Amino acid sequence: MTTPAPLLDADVPRPVLDVIARLRELGHAVFLVGGCVRDTLRGVHPKDFDVATSALPEEVQRAFRKVIPTGIQHGTVTVVVGGTHVEVTTFRSESEYHDGRRPSAVTFEQDIVKDLSRRDFTINAMAWNPLSHELVDPFGGQEDLKARVVRCVGSAIERFSEDGLRPLRAVRFAAVLDFRLDPGTQAAIPATLPIFRKVAHERVREEFVKLLLSKRAEFGLELLAETGLLEVFLPELALADAEAARLARAAAAAEPVDVEIRLAALLADLVDSQRAEEIGVRLKFPTKTIERVRLLISHASLERHVGDSEPALRRLLAKVGLANVEALTSVARARIQAREPARLPELELLFGRLQALAASKPPLSGKDLALNGGAIMATLGVGPSPIVGEATRFLLDQVLDEPSRNEPETLKELLRRWQQARGS
Repeated sequence: MTTPAPLLDADVPRPVLDVIARLRELGHAVFLVGGCVRDTLRGVHPKDFDVATSALPEEVQRAFRKVIPTGIQHGTVTVVVGGTHVEVTTFRSESEYHDGRRPSAVTFEQDIVKDLSRRDFTINAMAWNPLSHELVDPFGGQEDLKARVVRCVGSAIERFSEDGLRPLRAVRFAAVLDFRLDPGTQAAIPATLPIFRKVAHERVREEFVKLLLSKRAEFGLELLAETGLLEVFLPELALADAEAARLARAAAAAEPVDVEIRLAALLADLVDSQRAEEIGVRLKFPTKTIERVRLLISHASLERHVGDSEPALRRLLAKVGLANVEALTSVARARIQAREPARLPELELLFGRLQALAASKPPLSGKDLALNGGAIMATLGVGPSPIVGEATRFLLDQVLDEPSRNEPETLKELLRRWQQARGS
């Protein structure tokens, strides 16, 4: 087989080549496998280079000075070469999957084809030796790459029954790579949804985020809905009426590409902030992500503020925080672009006003006041008490109306008048 040009021109890191060379020297079969071969054939530099070999884990350990037994029970060790970590896994086959997540046992093999036959998709089931230029492609991965199709290795029902995450990975690959799903592969997804339901939410979230951040997020979300996957982990979107779901999917392509912005744009017109928080908790998102998405959704309907005065907009900024202005306008823009594009010009004017106000860095919280707590107590002639908090809120309200008031003498005078008006 003629070696494809992208493989001949590939830039494989020297430590990876050294590991391959050493194992070959000892008489073992050795290849790069999986995503690094797929991406190299696509002309994309891989993020990781995974090595597969006929050498048993203990033979790999003896072959190198520094080896970390990262997953030795499954045949994987990490070889450290010059500070670079190279993952090396023994060829293996797998027994039946009893829980839809892991095989009950693995068997080490000498044949690379047996190893490739256990993999999920043909585009991930290729092996290549960059020293001998041998390419092993028993399932037509190259043809599927050229055809831009995601196809299971062998029986799709079997592959999806083995690992419940694979159906979601199939959709994610289609979205991220701008491919389509092979009809037989897509048809197998609904029948294996019970297996998918067993997958940990953390693993679902990881794949979902990759899909959401892809250039074809809208397509990926539509495919999740068509296959029934979406209803399992995001029923709020799957069960929405057709038009609402369509608009939400369109909004999810918000720019810039940021998981919090895209998640907020997707959910803003489907759920309230409380339900958004519940979704975030369900999918095991980090607390900071959940909190920011909830904040963005709470204020996403910026079209309500088109006619607001500057004091009203400063109060909005006080609730949102200067750090979130860009993200909030991105979410609002995506929503309106999907729902009411004719309103974008007036929205852009509002965004400009908000950004200009944010750039002026007005006082938006108690800590921004020109008087601290001690100065407020001294002016009022009181000690620590609830009145200090009331006074702080009064002063903040005054400077939100007019930021120029935020200087010590002006605030002291305002405080004295406030105190007199309260009769205290």
